[in-house]
Amino acid sequence: MSDLHALPRVLISAAHKSSGKTTLSLGLCAALRAQGTVVQPFKKGPDYIDPMWLGRAAGRPCYNLDPHLMSADEIRALVLSRCVAGGGDLALIEGNKGLFDGLALDGSNSNAALAHQLAAPVVLVIDARGMTRGIAPLLLGYQAFDPALALRGVILNRVGGSRHESKLRAVIEHYTDMQVLGAVPEDPRLAMTERHLGLVPGNEAEEADAVIARIAHGVAASVDLAALLALARKAVDVAPNAPAWSWSGLIQAAETAPATKLRRDLRIGVAMDRAFGFYYPDDAEALQALGAELVPFDTVNDTNLPPRLDGLFIGGGFPETSAHALAANAGLRSQIRQAIEAGLPTYAECGGLMYLARGLSVDGQRHPMVGVIPGEVEMHARPVGRGYVALEASADHPWGVPQGTAVRAHEFHYSSLHLAGPGPTLEHPVRFAWRMRRGHGIDGQQDGLVIHNLLASYSHLRRVGGCDWPLHFIAKVQQVRDERARAELLGPSLFSHSASFASLVSLEGALS
Repeated sequence: MSDLHALPRVLISAAHKSSGKTTLSLGLCAALRAQGTVVQPFKKGPDYIDPMWLGRAAGRPCYNLDPHLMSADEIRALVLSRCVAGGGDLALIEGNKGLFDGLALDGSNSNAALAHQLAAPVVLVIDARGMTRGIAPLLLGYQAFDPALALRGVILNRVGGSRHESKLRAVIEHYTDMQVLGAVPEDPRLAMTERHLGLVPGNEAEEADAVIARIAHGVAASVDLAALLALARKAVDVAPNAPAWSWSGLIQAAETAPATKLRRDLRIGVAMDRAFGFYYPDDAEALQALGAELVPFDTVNDTNLPPRLDGLFIGGGFPETSAHALAANAGLRSQIRQAIEAGLPTYAECGGLMYLARGLSVDGQRHPMVGVIPGEVEMHARPVGRGYVALEASADHPWGVPQGTAVRAHEFHYSSLHLAGPGPTLEHPVRFAWRMRRGHGIDGQQDGLVIHNLLASYSHLRRVGGCDWPLHFIAKVQQVRDERARAELLGPSLFSHSASFASLVSLEGALS
């Protein structure tokens, strides 16, 4: 499969958010997987949580498609390359919000625009509660708003019963040419637990697999899966006059870039547990392509860091829900603080930043954290920073990113960091890697706290749109490891903190 036109694909969208499209999408992934279909899931937008559920349901990583951060070529190449690499039978793309919603007035970053870019047929999920004949003008209006869009099918959700379903089907069949692919009844057993950021992450829900199995059973009993697959296979007919897409060059670049691997393997510790789990799979793949071995560790249950680490990556998550357990693991907190203070290159995003502060206050109760960041984190009832951000690299960026470099990213945090004295020593003053051109970051003006070899931000970066953060981070890790190795050979007195750092990064590991 070297051409996107040969790839069965479908985009699942809705009239508005909270219509149940994520529940139905993960149910479709799991139900089709149970029938032997290899489903490669994708999620529109920067969200971490829905992709964790979709990936768990499909049994393979879910990748984000973000028109705000990615070019159309990057989006097409990612879809095709991940389906080719994993032998996917179907690309199932879940939209976000409503079909025509998005930042741009012209809809250029909407779900509909993404469907156009991928020439993907669209299935609309409709929350049918309280609707009968009124569903017809809704669907006809969506078709008329963008006549070129391949709006092919509808799944009725939260249907009140067989009589309600019959009325809805009769109306749709009489007034529209859209195919009704299924009708899912109102069923509390299909509900999923929610929290302020949306759905509970799949790596945190204790009974995630049971939830997915229950939803898959309900979807399989209510949706015509064969008809859905047939619709997806007709994607080649969506735009018959469009030029054939063949992205072999882009795929090769995606699989090999950055083209220059580091000379030696590096060991990067990655926090992966019920407190931290927000990582983009393609970013992880980029780190591995650069020669890094990603070594998971558990901030709640592990008493020691993994041995011979060259760097740390602590991503986002929900440290506030595990604050008591994180605080109780004092031994690991102390090791992390000592390692960072000794110069271990570390990248922390959002939840990771919160964990590295002195304390985290949740509902008025303070929990001690790692303590390497001279400040306190406080949780709030409403978001402090939410949405896409525009960053500009400062002269203090620790990874060698040229000053003035513009980067797009996103933030979503309910916490604020209050920097306070006594601060770091004069040898390690507080500096910031990013200036905020849009968004909040740490203080509304800056983000990316730089202390020792730590970069800690509220902003979430992704390796798309020219933002090759894995390359810059790994280059920093390699630089520090080389400096440590030379210092160890010449004597510990020639390099600050080398004695304590050597307890975490052995000379054998530095020279291997």
